[in-house]
Amino acid sequence: MDRLIQAMVVVIGVPLATVGYVVVSERLLSLLSDHVQLHIRPWVWLAPTLAFLAVFLVYPSINTVYLSFLDATSTSWLGLANYRALFLDPTVLNALRNNLIWLLVFTSATVAIGLLVAVLADRVPYEGVAKTAIFLPMAVSFVAAGVIWKLVYDYRPPPLPQTGSLNAFLTAVLPGFEPQAWFVNNAPFNNLALIAAAVWVWTGFCTVILSAGLKSVPAELIEAARVDGATEWQVFRMIIVPMLGSTIAVVTTTMIIFALKAFDIVYVTTNGNFDTEVLANRMYKEMFNVHDFGRASALAVLLLLAIVPVMILNVRRFRQQEEMR
Repeated sequence: MDRLIQAMVVVIGVPLATVGYVVVSERLLSLLSDHVQLHIRPWVWLAPTLAFLAVFLVYPSINTVYLSFLDATSTSWLGLANYRALFLDPTVLNALRNNLIWLLVFTSATVAIGLLVAVLADRVPYEGVAKTAIFLPMAVSFVAAGVIWKLVYDYRPPPLPQTGSLNAFLTAVLPGFEPQAWFVNNAPFNNLALIAAAVWVWTGFCTVILSAGLKSVPAELIEAARVDGATEWQVFRMIIVPMLGSTIAVVTTTMIIFALKAFDIVYVTTNGNFDTEVLANRMYKEMFNVHDFGRASALAVLLLLAIVPVMILNVRRFRQQEEMR
């Protein structure tokens, strides 16, 4: 019953509170002069969003940084001890290595395949169907994607029949092929198997965004290059890619951020075992398995520090583009 009441409060109360805020704020603003309204109204409308960000983003971030300097129970000050312990922990160092593999392989694969599919789909009459098929995995949750690919990579020792799709296919088409336990004692290739699952999910996102950017490339420019004797590869390399530079940068930034905070697929398939640990999964274990809030917070801060430079570069690029306009 309590949950039902909470659900009703959320479903009914939040919209009512929003409408009430709009009505009351507009009534109060109407009492002010037009000049004052012009300066105050934007901040009145932004206030709920700013308050939401302050409560659910800014404060937790600051509190996490503070907790990273405390002990496991958040009662004693340790200074930088948690950070020193992390960089001396082989498991964390292994997670850093794996995150680097994710960063390089996952980002390159999703952007490259997405760009390739976008360009090829643009030249076929069934473009919508092709892009829909590529985008469909995005409709699947990452937990479900992890379960699907865990079944794909499933292994049973011979002579048992293989239930995993990959091993069953390879043993059927390649005589003498020995089924592989793709996740077990197969580092760093087991990380590549996990990355393949993530690429399957995210390639559709990259394809759709890059395809939208491709539509903005002037067709007259491409035709003029072809008339001048440029090959399709030259058109792609010297016209399409430069014209899509800003779009590729945005997509790459998004993929980098996901690669740094990869968690779901790793947690569902291997839970970080067999040298597949990543920082986000290690943070989860420190928080909920070991109950060491200090180390978990330190790992969260490391992830935040890794993502911030990427966001700063993206913001600077966006401002440069706005200045050019």
